[in-house]
Amino acid sequence: MSTGQLVMENPGPRARCPVQEQRARWERKRACTARELLETERRYQEQLGLVATYFLGILRAKGTLRPPERQALFGPWELIYGASQELLPYLEGGHWGQGLEGFCPHLELYTQFAANAERSQTTLQEQLKKSKRFRRFVRLQEGRPEFGGLQLQDLLPLPLQRLQQYENLVVALAENTSPNSPDHQQLTRAARLISETAQRVHTIGQKQKNDQHLRRVQALLSGRQAKGLTSGRWFLRQGWLLVVPPRGEPRPRMFFLFSDVLVLAKPRPPLHLLQSGTFLCRAVYPMAQCQLQRVFGHSGGPCGGLLSVSNKMGVLGQVGEAEHMPQIPMPPFISLAWTLFLGIGPASLRERNWVFGFISGSHMSPERPPWEQQGLEL
Repeated sequence: MSTGQLVMENPGPRARCPVQEQRARWERKRACTARELLETERRYQEQLGLVATYFLGILRAKGTLRPPERQALFGPWELIYGASQELLPYLEGGHWGQGLEGFCPHLELYTQFAANAERSQTTLQEQLKKSKRFRRFVRLQEGRPEFGGLQLQDLLPLPLQRLQQYENLVVALAENTSPNSPDHQQLTRAARLISETAQRVHTIGQKQKNDQHLRRVQALLSGRQAKGLTSGRWFLRQGWLLVVPPRGEPRPRMFFLFSDVLVLAKPRPPLHLLQSGTFLCRAVYPMAQCQLQRVFGHSGGPCGGLLSVSNKMGVLGQVGEAEHMPQIPMPPFISLAWTLFLGIGPASLRERNWVFGFISGSHMSPERPPWEQQGLEL
């Protein structure tokens, strides 16, 4: 028998099996994910218990807040705490599938908590502002060493943050569990339900942020065309643009881009008696009827460019995007890009390839064009 045959029949210690190596990697990832899920659940339950004990329990006992205010502030906090108390023993015993499958009926509590999140923050700020007794109580509780310097407003979003962790960890746990494992189906089902809940919570959060933007924009706008303008649409962004008329000098205007309309607004005079810092709505352009044409330049170029906005009624105006436009003394501002969207609602937005830039910066006031803030005049 040759040496080569001996080697084939008696493989050395360095011979590797790809399937076994892959299974070993999955098992290591599964063990690491399971350990992280267990450790973070312990910490999460501890923080839930601190709020339930030192805030909810004492507030209920002392009557510092009335029940409706307490419910508005904390929502289903105690029920979420109870769900975590049910889950943790299963995780500690290594019964991942059984524990997470039993936890899934409690996911509706997280949806309710998300729906109440904006009201919770509003209630907290109102009570801190108007109730000296509540303000003193919160300060006293936050100073306890158990909270490690965390404030109540930092702890209130905790369940929503934990839901995102649940999604990441449980999905990873299910993906790294062998299909032959007895809890594979339970983990897969739990991962799907948790992901669906996380998506619903994300949608609720998006709608709440959009409502905040709409209220802010509605407060900034005045004029006959601005009445009821922001209801039922999605805010995308706002910024200063130079509108180039057929004759005369370019004029700075504030544009508000929504899911279905583009709003052009003129700034009120700084010395206006009642409405200084707001904008007069001058035009509302339905995006489905608007078209863009590039006149010259490019949004990514060093000199910017000029875009023409038109609809069925004709050319509405030309919009400049440049660090230096022809015959216009422009300072070196930060150029950002706007993407125009067509369609109704964020789920059905259709993106156009044309973009036009606006001149803005995080340090600049939205009430005045950036060139005025730096002492320049057009």
